[in-house]
Amino acid sequence: MDTWVLWLLLLQIAVPYPQPVGDGLDEVTRLRTEVRAKLREEETIGLEREVEQLVLKQGAWAWGDLLCSAWQHWQVWALAGLLLLLLALWYWGRKRSLRREEREEGHGGGNEEGVEIVDANEEDVGNEEEGDIEIVDANEEDVGNEEEGDSDLDGEESDSDDGRAQEVDNAAANEERDGAANEVGHEAANAANANDAGNEVEQYRHRADNFGRIVMERIQWPVQDLQEGCTWTRTLMEHFAIYFRRVLSNSFYPVLQGAIGVGSAFEGWSPREQDVVYQVLIPMTPPRGHSFHLELGTAGQRRLRNFHVRVQQECTCTREQQDKNMLCFLHHPEEELRRCQDPSLLHTLCTGSYLDVEKTARWFYQLVRAIWPALLESHRWHLVLLPSRRSCQLKVTNGRESYRIELLFGVRQGNSDVFVSSQPRQAHTSSTIWPESYAVAEMKFFRYIARRAPPDSLHLKCLQFFTRLQLGLGFSTYTIKTIVMHMLSVLPASQWRRRHFVRRLMDISESLRTCVEMRHLNHFIVGNQRLPQGISLPPEVLMARSRNLFHDLEMDPVAHSQAVSQYVDLHHWLKRILKNEQ
Repeated sequence: MDTWVLWLLLLQIAVPYPQPVGDGLDEVTRLRTEVRAKLREEETIGLEREVEQLVLKQGAWAWGDLLCSAWQHWQVWALAGLLLLLLALWYWGRKRSLRREEREEGHGGGNEEGVEIVDANEEDVGNEEEGDIEIVDANEEDVGNEEEGDSDLDGEESDSDDGRAQEVDNAAANEERDGAANEVGHEAANAANANDAGNEVEQYRHRADNFGRIVMERIQWPVQDLQEGCTWTRTLMEHFAIYFRRVLSNSFYPVLQGAIGVGSAFEGWSPREQDVVYQVLIPMTPPRGHSFHLELGTAGQRRLRNFHVRVQQECTCTREQQDKNMLCFLHHPEEELRRCQDPSLLHTLCTGSYLDVEKTARWFYQLVRAIWPALLESHRWHLVLLPSRRSCQLKVTNGRESYRIELLFGVRQGNSDVFVSSQPRQAHTSSTIWPESYAVAEMKFFRYIARRAPPDSLHLKCLQFFTRLQLGLGFSTYTIKTIVMHMLSVLPASQWRRRHFVRRLMDISESLRTCVEMRHLNHFIVGNQRLPQGISLPPEVLMARSRNLFHDLEMDPVAHSQAVSQYVDLHHWLKRILKNEQ
C-alpha cells in the first residue's frame, strides 16, 4: 500500500498538471491579444495604403503600355504622314527657290530683317519662359507650406496629393502658354518674311515689266494688222476656189482643194515691218484617169526629203469608173483621144512622167488672171501679178490698203499635215523637185500655243524681234523660228509675258549660241513624237531620225567659223538695243 502511494506521488511530480487560470493571467492574455490585434490592424492599414499606391502606379504604367501599343499600331500611318510632310516641305522649298531666282539685288536686306524679327521673337519667348519658371517655383513653395502645416497622417497624404495635382496643372498651363507664345512668335516672323518676299517679288515684277515695256517701245513692229489681213486673204481665196471648181470640173488638170493659210502671217507674226506676205497652200489631187505617186529623190535628196511627183494614167474602162464624156487614156487610140478629148496631165504640166513645178506655176498665173475679173473684189481692188518661178505671187491694192499674197501648191502625204510643196529650200531647185513641207503642221502648233497662252503673252513678239534682228547676219528666219518652237514646247506659256520679254530674248540668244557651238539644231517636226494632239504626221516622218539643220556647219569648218562671227555680231546688236545705244 505504501509502495503504491509512493509511486503515485512520484508520478504526480513527473507529469505536469495544468494549473487553474486565475484573474491575473486572464488580464495579461487580454492585453496581449489587444496589442496583437492593434498591430495587425496597423499592418492591414499599411498594406492597404501600399496597395493603393501600387494600383495608381500600375494604372499609369497600363496607360503607358496602351499608348505604346497604339503607337506601334499606327506607325505605318505616322510614316505615311511624315512622307507627305516631307513632300510638302520639298515643294514649298522648290517654289520658294524659283521665286528667289527671279529676284534682283536687294533681297538680302529683306532676309536680314526677317532674321531680326525672329531674334526679337526668340527674346520675347525667353522672357515668357522666365516668368513661367517663377510661377512654377511659387507654386512649389505654396505646396511645401501646406505640407508643413498638416500634422495628421491622413491629412498629410490628402494635402500632398492635392499639391502634386496643383503642381501638374500649373506645369501643363505653363507649357500650353509657352507653346502658344512660340507659335505666335514664329507665325509673326513667317508672316513678316512672307510679306517682305512678296513685296520684293512685286517690285521685281514691276521693274521687269517696265523694262520690257521700254524695250518694246524701241522696236518698230509691223504696221499692218495681221489678223485683218489673214481674214481678207481667206475670203479672197474662198472666192477663187468657187471659180476654180467651175473652170476645172471637166478638165484633166489637177483638182484644187481649199486653200490653207500657212507661213508667218497666219502663225501670228512677221519678220517685216511692211509688205507682209500672206502665204496660202493649195492642195492638189489627181484628175480623172490619173494618180499621183510620191518618190524620194537620190541619196542626197533623201537627207533633205525632196520628192518627185510621178503621174500615172489609170484605166477608166470599168463600169464603176466609166464616164460617158471620157475616153480611157490606156485603151483608146491616140488619134481618137486627140480628136475627142482634152490632153492628159502628162502632156500639159509634166516633164516626162513627173509633175513640173514651174509649169504648174505658170498654169496658176493663167487661172488667176482669167478668174479675177469675175470676182467682186475686182470692182474695188487692183490686181498686180508678181514674177515667180515656183509659186503664184500677186498684190492687190485699193489706194489705201494693199495685200501681198503668195499661192503655193502641193500634194498631201496621205491624210497627214505634211505635204510636198512648190516652196523651195535652196536657191537652185530642179523643176521636178517637190520639197517636203511642214508648214501646215507648224501653223497648227502655233495655233495650239495661242489657245493656251494668256492674252498678254509675247512669244510671237520675241520671235518677230529676233527674226528681224538677224536679217543680213547670215542666220535664216527658219533657224530662229525652230529655236523658238523648241522653247515654246518646254517653257509654259505663262513665262512669256512682258516682264519676261528681255529674259526670253536672252534665252533665244543663248540657245542660238549653243547650237552654233555644237553645230547641231534638230528639226522641230521631223522625228518629234511629242507634238500636241491634232497635228498628224505620216509614220515615216514621225519615226524618222531628226534632221540637223546645221549639217553644213558640221561638214564645213569655214562655214562654222563664219556662223560664230555672225552670232557675235548678232549678240552685239542685241545688247545695244537693250541698252538703247545708237
